[in-house]
Amino acid sequence: MLKRSAFTLVEVLISIALLGIILPALYQSVDLLRDSNSHLFEYLEKAKKSTQATDTLYLDILSSDGNISIQKDEYSRVCIEQTKNSLYALSVAKVCWIVLKKDKILVRIEGNNYRLPLGFEERVEVNPVMKNVEIFDVYHEKDKILVLLQQKAKEPISFMIQGVSRPVKKKKKSKKTTKQKKKNRIPPKETNSTRPPPITS
Repeated sequence: MLKRSAFTLVEVLISIALLGIILPALYQSVDLLRDSNSHLFEYLEKAKKSTQATDTLYLDILSSDGNISIQKDEYSRVCIEQTKNSLYALSVAKVCWIVLKKDKILVRIEGNNYRLPLGFEERVEVNPVMKNVEIFDVYHEKDKILVLLQQKAKEPISFMIQGVSRPVKKKKKSKKTTKQKKKNRIPPKETNSTRPPPITS
């Protein structure tokens, strides 16, 4: 038998034909894998952003002095008058979380002594946090705060914080109560030194 030193022309043509069939299938599978990886990366980025948002809100409330106002009128908002959780190195910051009704964007506003709606002279930092927000509810009862948050077509997020009690307000003494106390006060008993001596006949 003679040893072959090379492929025949027919074998080379067959191998080229097989490669022509296999390579497009391999290219499609690599392309699908790349697409799925990009979708997974986008999903993870969105999940990371929502996790960062909830973590920041959690720390804002947990680091607060308990003076939290919750309003739902022209737009839902939660304002924390004093929190130590500052993203801009403030010692104490006022933070408001607002859902803009028109765009349904959850926004975090940080600054000092500002009022809503914001004016041009207010010095604050405004950070858009989350898009397509359908539910943003905060409930405060005694020392518990419950937060409900949901984006469109997403699973709802909820968490509860305990130990955040409202600051105790000092009651001012009104004039009426002090007058009533004076009226109800029992006069002191008279002593013999002030009373005139009895008259004897």
